[in-house]
Amino acid sequence: MALSGKSSAKKSKPSYIYSIIGITLVLLLLGVLGLFMINAKKLSDYYKESIELQVILRDNVKEQQALLLKDSLAVMPFVRKIQYVSKDMAAERFKKENPEENFAVLGFNPLYASIDISLYARYVHSDSLRAIEQNIAGRSTVRELYYQRTLVSEVLDKAKQIGMVILVISVIMAIVVLFLIDNTIRLAMFSNRFLIKTMQMVGATRWFIAKPFDVRSIINGGISALLAIAGLIVLIYFAESAMPEIKSMRDYVMTGLLFLGLIVIGIGISLVSTHRSVMKYLKLKLDDLY
Repeated sequence: MALSGKSSAKKSKPSYIYSIIGITLVLLLLGVLGLFMINAKKLSDYYKESIELQVILRDNVKEQQALLLKDSLAVMPFVRKIQYVSKDMAAERFKKENPEENFAVLGFNPLYASIDISLYARYVHSDSLRAIEQNIAGRSTVRELYYQRTLVSEVLDKAKQIGMVILVISVIMAIVVLFLIDNTIRLAMFSNRFLIKTMQMVGATRWFIAKPFDVRSIINGGISALLAIAGLIVLIYFAESAMPEIKSMRDYVMTGLLFLGLIVIGIGISLVSTHRSVMKYLKLKLDDLY
């Protein structure tokens, strides 16, 4: 009888291991999507900020005037990086890029001095570029403003497409994550329905019955989130080992917020789903549990 009682007690104890594993895998999948979104934004910004505006100066502009213009442009909010390129520097750059070309036979340097500007990513769109061009091109020392308009258009189109794809995937993933975690927890709670009903039948209040399950759900959600975060850290380590160049795009703040979000989601959904399941079984009649 004693052995039978112990066996029955063991069977009635809630088993959470499969629930924790299930939630961990779902959160890990969500975390991978989050990392992809963070790095996709960084990658998009990287390409936008690689686009360079060349403010080509008139031939009669002296270096002092050019440096004054550079200083006045440097304080503009759209300027990320700025560099003055003299005629001699432009000639040296041209020789390095085109070693087979030689305009020394001309007897003069046909290239113009310029001010090269890299913009912040948020300013690389059609309206801002148009406003910047109007601001700079109208100055008396400026001959023209040049940038690769076709490349800008392609980068912006690709960024929009990537943004839409990520948005759609994110919405679908959010729904799938909520559904999977909720189902995982409800299946775990299904095995405890008779225990919940028995506690109710002996006079325990709803709060008294729900409290241990709620506390356990918070612990399980936290454990699942921490395991998912550990898995993400391992994935990041292997990804950066395979592609060292992506280390430069690492965003500690956004990654930290992602990890925090996984903890909140893991605990929050686990708690809500568990509490709802307990309340559901408390409302059912004993015959309905079979």
